[in-house]
Amino acid sequence: MKRRDFVRAVNGTAGLWAVAPGLWSLACSGSDDPFAPGDPGTPPGTPEGPTPPTGTPQDPVLEGRLTLPVPETITPDGIALTARPTTVSLEDGSSLHAWTFRDSLPGPTLRARSGDQVRVVLENGLGEESIVHWHGLDVPEHADGHPRLAVESGESYVYDFSIRSRAGTYWYHPHPHGRTGPQAYMGLAGFFIVDDLESDSLGLPAGAREIPLVLQDKRLDGAGQLVYAPSGFDLMEGYLGSVPFVNGAPFPYQVVDRDLYRLRILNGSNARIYDLALSDGSPLVLVGTDGGLLESARSLDSIFLGPAERVDVLVDFSGKQPGDRIILRSREFRISGGMGMGMGSSSSQGQAMDLVEFVVRDSEVGTGSLPAALASLPPAPPQAAAPVREFRFSSHMMSHLINGRSFGMERVDHRIALGDTEIWRFINESPMPHPVHMHAGQFRVLSRSGGRGQVFPWEAGLKDSVLLMPFESVDVVVRFEEYRGLYLLHCHNLEHEDAGMMLNFEVT
Repeated sequence: MKRRDFVRAVNGTAGLWAVAPGLWSLACSGSDDPFAPGDPGTPPGTPEGPTPPTGTPQDPVLEGRLTLPVPETITPDGIALTARPTTVSLEDGSSLHAWTFRDSLPGPTLRARSGDQVRVVLENGLGEESIVHWHGLDVPEHADGHPRLAVESGESYVYDFSIRSRAGTYWYHPHPHGRTGPQAYMGLAGFFIVDDLESDSLGLPAGAREIPLVLQDKRLDGAGQLVYAPSGFDLMEGYLGSVPFVNGAPFPYQVVDRDLYRLRILNGSNARIYDLALSDGSPLVLVGTDGGLLESARSLDSIFLGPAERVDVLVDFSGKQPGDRIILRSREFRISGGMGMGMGSSSSQGQAMDLVEFVVRDSEVGTGSLPAALASLPPAPPQAAAPVREFRFSSHMMSHLINGRSFGMERVDHRIALGDTEIWRFINESPMPHPVHMHAGQFRVLSRSGGRGQVFPWEAGLKDSVLLMPFESVDVVVRFEEYRGLYLLHCHNLEHEDAGMMLNFEVT
């Protein structure tokens, strides 16, 4: 079975993925889409190719399914990161038209150590302006990917900075104003993993037992190609797809040994929220969040992950039997008081999705184990005398605003002195979720009022993104200690960000 036939089949299969009404007619709405330079939504048909190879007892193959692609890992010590439209070949002989870094979907995993010097040259071959943001990393102003620094097609930009962040799972993606949504959706994203001596000493699963997972949802045309053609409703809610992609492949599978594995999970979707759980009820053992490892692990039944958030989890397959199949899925949920399921719209937010399947092969039972303690977190900044700064997120009549204003490229909305501690209060005044992301460092989540009314285990440790559900308020404590300069605060629903739900703050 070809990939495109498989995608068609699963979209018509009840109980696997629900398809929003009118989705396919929207996906095939024509080639006059102003959001699609180079017409990525109307490529030629998928070429024929060979069928997948026959598996062995040690390496089972699921007919008609793609194995999980794992991007190449490279060291960012003078590399060129070329962004361009390309055709990615898949293992079943079919192809996918995408926008890629270094012809890879997702982009290559950049891996370095705390203290290393990073040198990366962005080469823009997209046919439109772009710039790269190093999401979650503490970097100087010139390296942060502010949209005012975007480079034209055919030009390049040099990033040169030292890694001052602790070991953790970070990522990179484009950040041109008004075009972040389509560029990230078409494939421009990748992991940036940082290691250090402390993380080395823990003996956590590594090598083949450390699996990066970029979760995304896509809309496909009749040839199985990516389509980015947002309607007015999409621009309000965010662009949601019906087909789950993991590491650039639709609902792939991964063969695993009977051992302990580390999954580095990134919600790289434009707008989709995931309620992650394993199909057999096995726990997800949380060991890290946005800003690195926690002090101790937490065993959880599920994890709620907004756009741009990351978690590191351990999954133990040592007690499974050969041939067992365990699915990492997003469970069905409802958005209380907001747009989404049950609100009479065409929204697919909150619908169940099977993401990636793990197939256990016949192997020796491994010896991987969880250490009693993990990493030491930096001391929390004192809060007693910290001033409170409010940021109100509102969406109404096709407008997405912070404190009643749309983004101004050069306007400085807030100033904070280097080394000062503040409480930043994020207030959602709208009936839709807003995943809030802060550049220039990490924060700690203190409290949540309204809505769900609590801080969750996956919001522990250091964070750079936090999910605001409708009419929630979240307090975080921030302290900028590394760099002065102009940085961004914005909603990481990329359609909201592109519409202006973003502001500048200056660290002085």
